Amino acid sequence: MRTLPILALLFFAVPLIEIYLLIQVGQVIGALPTILLVIATSVLGAYLLRQQGLAALTRFQTNLRRRQLPAEELKEGVFIVLGGVLLMTPGFFTDFLGLLCLLPPTRKLLIKLFAKRLQQQSGVTYNEVYIHSNTRVQEPNPIRPTPNALEGEYIRKDEP
Repeated sequence: MRTLPILALLFFAVPLIEIYLLIQVGQVIGALPTILLVIATSVLGAYLLRQQGLAALTRFQTNLRRRQLPAEELKEGVFIVLGGVLLMTPGFFTDFLGLLCLLPPTRKLLIKLFAKRLQQQSGVTYNEVYIHSNTRVQEPNPIRPTPNALEGEYIRKDEP
């Protein structure tokens, strides 16, 4: 699937959804409470970004000290930053998406879905292997080579 049409659709659809939701909420609770709610969700986003980000950073550093690969912490860190940015963006739709990225159970689900999608797009299957210290790592399946990989030999000839 092509990325550019999807991004173009999101570029136009998300602001329209946000405007619609802001108008609907504003009609129900009033303009000032709606503005205060948008500001409150931005402050909440900054707080959750700091809290969740520091926790992920601590786990990342702990794994490095144990000489383990901090792959999960890196993935979580990406979604934590994305969630914080979405929560700090004015609007209720982006707040909902940001909250999904910041809550640990939904974040783990999103990471799995995203990894599965990337795996399908790349066409490479992954085997789980265990390296010393029982760290689980994803490794490409040797039966299906990585796309665009060339095998061969070469000889380096030094220039005179």
